[in-house]
Amino acid sequence: ISDELIAAFGSIPKLCHHLHLPVQSGADPVLAAMNRGYTREQYLDKVRRLREVCPDLRLTTDLIVGFPGETEADFAATLALVEEVRYADAFTFLFSPRPGTAAAQLTDETPAAVKQERFERLLAVQEAISRETWADDVGRTVEVLVEGTSRRGEGQLFGRTTWNRIVNFQGGAELVGTLVQVRIGRAYRNSQLGRLV
Repeated sequence: ISDELIAAFGSIPKLCHHLHLPVQSGADPVLAAMNRGYTREQYLDKVRRLREVCPDLRLTTDLIVGFPGETEADFAATLALVEEVRYADAFTFLFSPRPGTAAAQLTDETPAAVKQERFERLLAVQEAISRETWADDVGRTVEVLVEGTSRRGEGQLFGRTTWNRIVNFQGGAELVGTLVQVRIGRAYRNSQLGRLV
């Protein structure tokens, strides 16, 4: 994420207000063990700078729970980061060793039950933030790029908002490939339902 890319989010109107910015962990010791090449503070600085130039930017991320050596304090740092950044959505994973990687050679003394419990705590926090984020759109009129026929039912189309969120709504096939205004009526876990304005 270069200075130029950050500036682009504030100066190019056609650029969507969504960015997938993988963090993996909110703890510096885990980030170092993963060889991620940045610290928690460097990551948060990028987030702050992006939101300064694009206040309604919505971020998504990747998170790994149970990396070898992760302590409860490390996990707490990840939870705190998730609450601070408030990702619109996150792809969360339990660590699993991949043959041939450096991480596969690390000693892992954390019991599977502890990892699972942490994973479930992280999911609960992120799912609550996601629900709140997408529910905030209910009642708003948003621009949607129409992509095609929806799987939700006859006469429905689907498209994406500037935040890469799928919206389903009634409309004719001639709208595919166009930008339309849709008023959001409901927010679901993976999509929204709206009405063409």
